[in-house]
Amino acid sequence: MKLLRTLALYSAVAVSATLPSALHAQSLMEIAQAGGTIQAIVVEGVQRIEPETVRSYMGLSEGEPFDPLRIDEALKNLFATGLFADVALRREGDTLMVRVVENPIINRIAFEGNRRVRDEVLEREVQLRPRVVFTRTRVQSDVQRLLDIYRRSGRFAATVEPKVIQLEQNRVDLVFEIDEGPATNVQRINIIGNRAFSDSRLREELSTRESRWYRFFSTDDTYDPDRLTFDRELLRRFYLRHGYVDFRVVSAVAELTPDREAFFITFTIEEGERYRVGDVQVDAQLRDLDSATLEPLVLTQTGDWYNADRVENTIQALTDAAASRGYAFAEVRPRLERQQDERVINLVYEILEGPRVYVDRIDIQGNVRTLDRVIRREMQLVEGDAFNAAKLRRSRQRIQDLGFFERVEVTETPSDTAPDRANVVIDVQERSTGELSFGVGWSTSAGPLAEVSVRERNLLGRGQDLRASFSVGERRNQLSLGFTEPYFMDMPVAAGFDLYHINRKLQRESSYDSRTTGGSLRLGYQLDEYLRQDWSYTLRQTTIENVDADASRYIQDQEGTSVLSSVGHSITYDRRDSRLDPTEGYMLRLSTEFAGLGGTETFLRNNLAAAHYWPLADQVVLQVGGTAGYIFGINGKDVRISERYFVGGDDVRGFESAGISPRDPATGDALGGVWSYTGTVQVDFPLGLPQELGFTGRVFTDFGAIGPTEKTSAGGSVEEASSVRLSIGTGVRWRSPMGPINVDFGFPLLKEDFDKTETFRLNFGTRF
Repeated sequence: MKLLRTLALYSAVAVSATLPSALHAQSLMEIAQAGGTIQAIVVEGVQRIEPETVRSYMGLSEGEPFDPLRIDEALKNLFATGLFADVALRREGDTLMVRVVENPIINRIAFEGNRRVRDEVLEREVQLRPRVVFTRTRVQSDVQRLLDIYRRSGRFAATVEPKVIQLEQNRVDLVFEIDEGPATNVQRINIIGNRAFSDSRLREELSTRESRWYRFFSTDDTYDPDRLTFDRELLRRFYLRHGYVDFRVVSAVAELTPDREAFFITFTIEEGERYRVGDVQVDAQLRDLDSATLEPLVLTQTGDWYNADRVENTIQALTDAAASRGYAFAEVRPRLERQQDERVINLVYEILEGPRVYVDRIDIQGNVRTLDRVIRREMQLVEGDAFNAAKLRRSRQRIQDLGFFERVEVTETPSDTAPDRANVVIDVQERSTGELSFGVGWSTSAGPLAEVSVRERNLLGRGQDLRASFSVGERRNQLSLGFTEPYFMDMPVAAGFDLYHINRKLQRESSYDSRTTGGSLRLGYQLDEYLRQDWSYTLRQTTIENVDADASRYIQDQEGTSVLSSVGHSITYDRRDSRLDPTEGYMLRLSTEFAGLGGTETFLRNNLAAAHYWPLADQVVLQVGGTAGYIFGINGKDVRISERYFVGGDDVRGFESAGISPRDPATGDALGGVWSYTGTVQVDFPLGLPQELGFTGRVFTDFGAIGPTEKTSAGGSVEEASSVRLSIGTGVRWRSPMGPINVDFGFPLLKEDFDKTETFRLNFGTRF
């Protein structure tokens, strides 16, 4: 039921801010005209406030003359308190009568009509609170604050009407009646002055998008003035990456249509000329610091197009190198010398002794839920350290990479304690870190499936990661629980555990089903910025069951239950620019697993994985990667089929899952091999569609091979070949709002007669 019944907009509350009201029986001149001295001050109309308190606010006292200036000052003092809606002064003989009308006290604040913005968000924005004095000025200020919230979310047609409900004892309920109105979308983005890049290419760099029917899952097409400011910076960065040193945004204008339902945005830019890198030098002006030893760290090479990102990365690398050699206050300044006629920029990286400044205090603000120590442990500077701008930038990136915050701003301010001290202020804006998802999907290898998962990436604000999921499908069912503590015992060590139960139906590939129940303990840490080491202990029980009566004798011999107890180790060197969607850099991982600490299985497994990414052109990326693995039994024990290698499916497209494998010629069952290797060469490229749609195309060639199987006591012949298999193909990936969809067409060029091929492969996952 609506809270409002009988409302009157400010009708019950008389408001005055600066001028005396109509209640004044006399003007100030009339009060002071007869002269004399104030013998008494009588206060009328007070309810909550003591008369003596009113007299103290006035600044007048008995015995002072009836001075019009002093009386006028007393009147202004009373209004300035914000406690009174009106004040009237009159003189009765030698007595100054002060009549006041107190501003009411707010009993409750309510919001009505808001559907897009929660009450909690609005309550945090307004300054008025229950049990606070009501004033018109504060109400108007809060109305503007609420309108700003809606304008930041792209609703410029929103209106906020404050209404007051009178209550007894001079109390009021304040209700903000909100009409949110429709979202004010960006109808068109115009760019003026661009020659080197098309309008559509530059629009892809902007965070603001034009309104389209397919953007119903996104708010990027709603106008946000802060986002428009960010877009100016994005354009600047884009042009500086491509060598346009003189680029500038002349103006960025947003025009609201007369019906207030859409915006037209116009960027006016000046590109300037494009420059290449000329001579590059390192000038180390610090004693015992050799410039020649630092030159390999320089990423800008002669003849390349100038790239501001590479200059910044070079500055960080040189700063770190100088700090590691004992120069904590080293400052790297790039000196650019332009040769406009030749359109060349000569670069000199000067390494100087910077000002000796120390970190005095690190202040964190904006975090409501996340504990301070979760943020502080990502800082590479602590109180008392020598101030280092490169470490400060890296600290900001580490905090941003946590994924807990929408915005992270790190600023430096002078300290009040000493001139050589600086304070670091970290201002964050938190985002939701909890996830509840329901999924349905279909893939070539797993068939139709459904999944429910719950995850909290910042459990209790401690930065802990807790996840649980349950999936059921035609050929795979799984229940799992995982937990990770990123700073175990307050050390930079990630520790966690996983528990799982998996049922797989492998009748199509190998004529059996498997059931696995187990868990693992994990421990990992960074050896340096790019090198990581991980350890794990795994204990699981696997049952091979429902073996088909016509299955291979090798598989029938595997039926039963086994227990695995193993220790795993991996070391990873990762120089990719992104772990989720890399476009440049490389990754190398070596892992080892030893089984035999109890249980029934005894083996040693070694795996190697590597990948390298090169940007060939704008949004065109070449990927070259591969894997290799080898497993062998210890003490004469065979390796069970559940631990062997199978090739095909996602790693060598054009072949079925387990399509490349030693086989029983009588049944066609895949038996797996004791070693394998795979490789891929792939080029990802845009399809000419808007980037935010998430479509990318690819062409690829995959290759791989597999070694012999472990023979069992069943005896008999096996079809096996370690020859290379090769396929080529093309595909499309869609990063849909409901999950990734991959469609690939693979065509085998080199294969064996007993291999099983597959031309079309689809993997689909959705979240809703």
